[in-house]
Amino acid sequence: MLGAVVFLCGAAVMAIEIVGARILAPHLGSSIVVWTGLIGVVMAALALGYALGGGLADRRPEPRLLARLILLAALCTALTAAAKEPLLRAVAASLPDPRAAVLAAGLALFAPAALLLGMVAPFSVRLALGDAARAGSTAGRLYALSTAGSIAGTFLTGFWLVALMGSAGILLLTAALLCLAAVLAARPALAGALLIAGLAALVGLWLHLRAQALAEAAYFDVDTRYSRVLVYDAMERDTGRIMRVMTTGPGRFQSARWQDAPDELALPYTRFLRLALHLAPPNGRLLVLGGGAFSFPRRALLERPDLTVTAVELDPGVTALARRHFGLADAPGLRLRHEDARIFLARGAAAGERWDVVVLDVFDAGYAVPFHVSSLEALRLARGLLAPGGALLVNSISALDGPAGLPAAALAATVRRVFGNCALHALSDPAAPYLVQNVMLTAGRDGPPDEAAMDAARADPELAPLLARELPRAEVERIAARLPPLSDEHGPAEWYAMRLWQDGAAR
Repeated sequence: MLGAVVFLCGAAVMAIEIVGARILAPHLGSSIVVWTGLIGVVMAALALGYALGGGLADRRPEPRLLARLILLAALCTALTAAAKEPLLRAVAASLPDPRAAVLAAGLALFAPAALLLGMVAPFSVRLALGDAARAGSTAGRLYALSTAGSIAGTFLTGFWLVALMGSAGILLLTAALLCLAAVLAARPALAGALLIAGLAALVGLWLHLRAQALAEAAYFDVDTRYSRVLVYDAMERDTGRIMRVMTTGPGRFQSARWQDAPDELALPYTRFLRLALHLAPPNGRLLVLGGGAFSFPRRALLERPDLTVTAVELDPGVTALARRHFGLADAPGLRLRHEDARIFLARGAAAGERWDVVVLDVFDAGYAVPFHVSSLEALRLARGLLAPGGALLVNSISALDGPAGLPAAALAATVRRVFGNCALHALSDPAAPYLVQNVMLTAGRDGPPDEAAMDAARADPELAPLLARELPRAEVERIAARLPPLSDEHGPAEWYAMRLWQDGAAR
């Protein structure tokens, strides 16, 4: 039975760690900083657990004590499900440095259970030792079973559970399995089907009641295959209008739709993307990398039904939410693709595809444009896919100066290196250098975008005030000179975006 105990506990450790990243993402992002902090905290807790568990087992090699440790780990796991939201809101509000925030959150939410589970393997080895001559093989067998459980927990959680149930549900299911492991450790005969069925029924009831309450509140918390996505109704501060929003990260939302005017573009950056409609020729082709709620592709086809719009979204779960909550529907000119943007660019280049305008609107949960789609190599692929006279539009979140201005500086340097030209538009206030805002970058394949098309765009009432927020060329050159271009070899885009947090401006 000790083999089953260490297997279940090993699986629980990895389930907690993987779902931990999902829990942290809406409040702290999902950048490499978050993953580094989470992995480091869990490993430190396991190491301490190994040391403490071995010493305790030598003093009190009692199966019931091992069972109590596992039950305590189950309790900590269940408490994490209950305490995660208020605790993370407090951490995000009080610690602007994401490194400090993820360490604090990891220590509070995940370290206690990981420490207790780290005690299980050495304790089990001590209980299993009956013959000193076989100590090595006994320890090796149990640690192998623990590692096998970790592998099973990794695949089960990452490949299936996150797509089937929410993060709190996974934590409660993990706590239930730890209760079973505790029974196996103390009294194997009591680990019957009644216990499993009862725990499963409690988890199922909690999930049902939670889903029902969230649906009644027009609030949807969904774990897709790739991310945790929140959909809810919010009031626009200046007008009081109600919008439905979608977010995968802290502090901001990626997509929005007015409830009283569903075809109207709710966010300034999506209205700026209408520039593509002026740059595209008759029967032109638009490539939009990053789908979200697909607000701009839908509006583009309403205004220009002659266009063909290919929208590339990595996460089918996000597309499903867009269909359910944001009015996305199939249309003759709309081509939806579920694929990584960089892979799509490479496939398009190999196939000789051509587009008139490429829109890059891809973010991770930390509001960084992922390095592998914003590097020199990626933008060279994008430029190669543009038809003669074609244009690139890039959405970024950044300040214009200071530490929070690093994302725009790196992107400007990269775009200028590839295209030889780059314009920047600060959509909230170009005169506020330290304000974090949507900074749009535009570039033309063969030089600046066609001036006649730009003149027509400047006469567009919806576009005119946004295009008027263009930065002077000298300012663009100064910003682009701050940093070297991003590359596949060295692309610290997530580190640059982290400065948005450190300045406290992304909240």
